Amino acid sequence: MNILITNDDGIYSPGIAALAAIARRFGNIRIVAPDVEQSSMGHAITHSRPLSYKSSPVAFDGAEAYRVNGTPADCVALGTHLWSRTDVVLSGINMGPNLGNATWHSGTLAAARQAVLLGIKGIALSTPVGKSEPDFDLLRSHVEEVLELLLQEEGTGLYNVNFPPVPAGLMWTSQSVRLYDGHVVPGTDPLGRKHYWITVAPLDQAEEGTDRWALEHQYTSITPLRLDLTQESILDRHRI
Repeated sequence: MNILITNDDGIYSPGIAALAAIARRFGNIRIVAPDVEQSSMGHAITHSRPLSYKSSPVAFDGAEAYRVNGTPADCVALGTHLWSRTDVVLSGINMGPNLGNATWHSGTLAAARQAVLLGIKGIALSTPVGKSEPDFDLLRSHVEEVLELLLQEEGTGLYNVNFPPVPAGLMWTSQSVRLYDGHVVPGTDPLGRKHYWITVAPLDQAEEGTDRWALEHQYTSITPLRLDLTQESILDRHRI
């Protein structure tokens, strides 16, 4: 099995190093990741300038590894072009969860989604981060368990996986779709210039059985997603 590994945190992230170390058990790995952090980039594609890649300054125990001057989706497009026999794309392990409405702007998930658009299975993996880095040694067996499960799934599925710091088990979940409240937080830089931070907070408690609920209850959440965004109920009403 040929496994392409990417992320949105960049080539220097400890999360991608941890994922690469785990994934090599399942096949041949190649790392193609952004040269700088691309968090919350969503599914942006670079079209106004050419892309290039260089060998990674980070060693991945002998695996081929490259950094790209582009987005996570760019990395998958370029990586699968250069390595045409890619069987699966793994994106992560992201430093921070990707739950609920965050899946719309997540660069981690966009990389996995780009794989599925190209006819390749895509799996996004994330975990919360606090004042210190996640304990990737503790998570290793849980990541292995998820990969064993999902790599055996038939078809070119899209999966969003979120690990709590200490998983109590696995749970198949739906995406939380509760509304979020957007906050714009003003501030001032050292030169007295105004700047702003954009943040959001969920308006309601997580619905049981969703990705948010699972993580809050210390379960690893596996959410199968799809590319089709069609609102069938409205379409059905307007069909003649």
